[in-house]
Amino acid sequence: MATTLLPKTVYPILTNRPSIPSAHFTTKPPFFSPLDLSPCTKRPSVQTNAKKKNPWLDPFDDGEDPNMEYGSLFTDGKQEEDPRPPDNPDNPYGFLKFPMGFAVELASLPLKIRGDVRRCCCVISGGVYENLLFFPAIQLIKDRYPGVQVDVLASERGKQTYELNKNVRWANAYDPDDEWPEPAEYTDMVGLLKGKRKREEKVLEHMKTTSRYYDMVLSTKLAGLGHAAFLFMTTARDRVSYIYPNVNAAGAGLLLSETFTADSMNLSEGGYNMYHQMVDWLGRPFRSVPRHSVGPLRVSISRKLKKVVAEKYRTAGAEKGKYIVIHGIESDSKASMQSRGDTDSLLPIQVWAEIAKDIRGFKPLLVIPHEKERENVEEVVGDDASIVFITTPGQLAALINDSAGVIATNTAAIQLAGAREKPSIGLFCSKQKGKLFVPNPEEKKCAIVSSKTGKLRDVEVEAVKQAMQIFDMSFALV
Repeated sequence: MATTLLPKTVYPILTNRPSIPSAHFTTKPPFFSPLDLSPCTKRPSVQTNAKKKNPWLDPFDDGEDPNMEYGSLFTDGKQEEDPRPPDNPDNPYGFLKFPMGFAVELASLPLKIRGDVRRCCCVISGGVYENLLFFPAIQLIKDRYPGVQVDVLASERGKQTYELNKNVRWANAYDPDDEWPEPAEYTDMVGLLKGKRKREEKVLEHMKTTSRYYDMVLSTKLAGLGHAAFLFMTTARDRVSYIYPNVNAAGAGLLLSETFTADSMNLSEGGYNMYHQMVDWLGRPFRSVPRHSVGPLRVSISRKLKKVVAEKYRTAGAEKGKYIVIHGIESDSKASMQSRGDTDSLLPIQVWAEIAKDIRGFKPLLVIPHEKERENVEEVVGDDASIVFITTPGQLAALINDSAGVIATNTAAIQLAGAREKPSIGLFCSKQKGKLFVPNPEEKKCAIVSSKTGKLRDVEVEAVKQAMQIFDMSFALV
């Protein structure tokens, strides 16, 4: 017996159908059939000055209707702290952890109406410097969405930065800049972000399964179709990313909720405010919630780090508060913590030796990124030189915290000095680089010394000597 197949409505793929409130139509539109989704009645006028959403998703969506009237439930104000009980560590499946939308009483109406974000994942491109400059954005997320849990995906070197950030719950080592990742690692990471994952506890044999269902995923990697597909497979509600400023961005907007066109192919060239587009979007006003301003860069240092670093600089012959950190010795080690936006940011040891001789009242403490540099430093500076071997941003922050000041090139040390409110001297290859990476130097107690030739190795040692007065002034105020 032949059965009749009823026609089904076919919706466009990869598009969000705009929700049409019932208030727009007082009566049922004529000639409205399941196969014809466009009513014959005249479309209500919408103000065009409202910010358009991603045009790739729906070219006819002009944004939120300014004349829309909402009720009083979950419409105004910020979200509240998550009322759910904490995870049960003895239960291998966690406690009250369900997929988004599985239980309406848990993943409730505010997630949709007010745009609440309970879990956020940040995919950060770059090394230590780029991850460090994202700290203010993470603090902004915590302020804008109370109770949000923030996780991070970064390179192995960038992951080390998050021992200085208490706002991050989990940090995973995964290099988003790898153009050809291993298929096993790629699929495992997609599965980790999308749903269940396995993570190590105190004992390697004990594996605990838990679920990650993100409401928002942010990415600072310039996205093409490939990276946009990676973010799309996380099934997050909001998928926000930078995209290429050229044809490589083609197709990425189809899979992303919000996009920011980078100013150049290298986002790090923007300096300290390299994430200004994303920060502006995160702090945007929403109904009764005013615009949130981004705060300064701040880091937190654990007691364990301070204890380990104190032992290191005491072994080198330095005392707390009586040494000047020198960072930026020329080396091929990745532990130099340079910025991708300033490749000319390391000085030969011969120049540093001249600068160290002019330091008065404090002991110069030279930081080397690799042990192979120790012999070269001792040969140039002298056997009595105070040298400390530091490779992680956490130890560098603890070393700067106990110092009297910092003299550094454009490395993470100059940003950590501002974060810990220590006086510093920043050496740059040009005035433009100094303005980009250290805006408002007076507020950060930083003296900028730039090269006149455009090459860092030509920086004048006499200018650095004159700038050392900033240490005497700070010491006198203390």
